[in-house]
Amino acid sequence: MPVSAADVKTVRERTGAGFADCRATLDKLGGNVEKAVEDLRQKGIAKGLALADKKASAKASQGMVDSYIHAGGRIGVLLELNCETDFVARTEEFRALAHNLAMQVAAMSPRYIGIDDLPEKPEGALADISLMHQAFIRDPSKTIKDLVAEAIGKLGESIRVRRFSRYELGG
Repeated sequence: MPVSAADVKTVRERTGAGFADCRATLDKLGGNVEKAVEDLRQKGIAKGLALADKKASAKASQGMVDSYIHAGGRIGVLLELNCETDFVARTEEFRALAHNLAMQVAAMSPRYIGIDDLPEKPEGALADISLMHQAFIRDPSKTIKDLVAEAIGKLGESIRVRRFSRYELGG
């Protein structure tokens, strides 16, 4: 059964993958859009993790500071997200990632960014205290580390959460 252009477009919009990759994946999976999206997301995460390892020493001195004020003004977050170039920092994908991470910090109150920040004897479960190990609030099937790896795979640059501050009224 031939794959329709509309299906390829749908998969492209949902994954950010290239046209040829979307079409090949849809062909391989018999035109099943949902399976194709999941397959390409997993490949994107794997590509992002490999690229993150490769670019671990890359200087990430560009980026942005994003803020998020939760409804009612009782919780606020400032988050610094870094990348390698100002070109990537201005993309919609990068800005959306920064905003999603700031919302994650507001909702889940992590105390540390990742394993490198943890004290010798951390108090609490890793998924509770480390941002990178938490399930993403908008899609609990992936962790924040997976979300960042997906962005690295799409944007082709090293991306790092440098720091964040969470403020809570009366807290």
